Amino acid sequence: MGAVKIKDGFYWVGAVDWNVRDFHGYTTHRGSTYNAYLLTDSEKTVLFDTVKAGFFETLMTHIREVIGNPERIDYLVINHIEPDHGGAIARVVEAVKPEKIFCTRNARLGMIGYFHREDWPFVEVKTGDELKTGTRTIKFIETPMVHWPDSMVSYIPEDKILISQDAFGEHYATSTRFDDEANFCELFQEVAKYYANIVLPFSPQVQKVLKAIQDLKLEIEMICPDHGVIWRRHVKEIVEAYDRWSRYEAKPRVLVIYDTMWASTEMMAWAVYEGAVKEGVEAELFKLSVSDETELMAEVLEAKGLAFGSPTLNNGLLPTVAGFTTYMKGLRPRKKLGFSFGSYGWSGEAVKHLNKIFEETKTELVHEGFKVKYRPTVEDLKQCEELGRLLARRVKEACGV
Repeated sequence: MGAVKIKDGFYWVGAVDWNVRDFHGYTTHRGSTYNAYLLTDSEKTVLFDTVKAGFFETLMTHIREVIGNPERIDYLVINHIEPDHGGAIARVVEAVKPEKIFCTRNARLGMIGYFHREDWPFVEVKTGDELKTGTRTIKFIETPMVHWPDSMVSYIPEDKILISQDAFGEHYATSTRFDDEANFCELFQEVAKYYANIVLPFSPQVQKVLKAIQDLKLEIEMICPDHGVIWRRHVKEIVEAYDRWSRYEAKPRVLVIYDTMWASTEMMAWAVYEGAVKEGVEAELFKLSVSDETELMAEVLEAKGLAFGSPTLNNGLLPTVAGFTTYMKGLRPRKKLGFSFGSYGWSGEAVKHLNKIFEETKTELVHEGFKVKYRPTVEDLKQCEELGRLLARRVKEACGV
């Protein structure tokens, strides 16, 4: 795949990584892309962002397809310095010899920290600063903690293009570059997964950025993120999804998430699930020992109701449950409804520990939790079913169903 023309004078020159399956703990079953963009204008040529270190030659090849000599690039705009975008920065600076490198103050400090080159031609920018390249203008908007302190986005008003760094992206390797050419169902699965596992902790900052875009009255016809496809047909849908997720809105769904030692907690999980289904809500069952944490977080993002189950092991949670709840807690989901359950042999602290997790994620408990010694009886399973019904009813009320 070569460089791709996006609009007159504006090109995708990034790289597609078909083989990556782990992104610092985030599973990427569909690979990823490292997007970089080249603007060729009447006075200046600008490269927006770079690529992961191992894809430097691919980036250079694509640049040469458009302009021949990479030294024709006048400026670098670095929207985000994380190594999947910034790993090739040092080699790009050496190859391009840019007049100026435009970035936020935190990005300048970060690049000095990574590459130890204080002599690079940095130009610090802030929200509202502009750069003329001839017939076009580049407007800079700081987006700190969406999702690193250095982050910003760049906007070209003449083309109504937002170059959005990690925002609105997804880990998704495709032979196509645009949203309307990709499998839309797969695409939105990956968008939700990306938000849930990377952006979710910074939802309050996302709301601030969306408000800033609205206040600045930016007309956006195309969004060019640093991962995944370029949005040109479904711009409204992706912006609305970010708005919804960053306000912690969820669907009337119940997830029963558990693991088990000798099937007792599993019996309880199935009874909770059956109760939720009988109450008329969509419900899903996830056994953690056979579930992917990254995929599951995308389900948590979209579900209003959570029921967590674990047997007690060594006065604590089963390791798979402890691992996932710790991971989830770090991503800070909010405005959920939930309860906990589990079996035990002699101590029974699992429910208490799960309730603590719910407290830390500001999940509203619909019940104090239910634990069963040894193996659940028929009556115990009936109570589990009733708890599933209770959670489903509360979910429907909260979602206005």
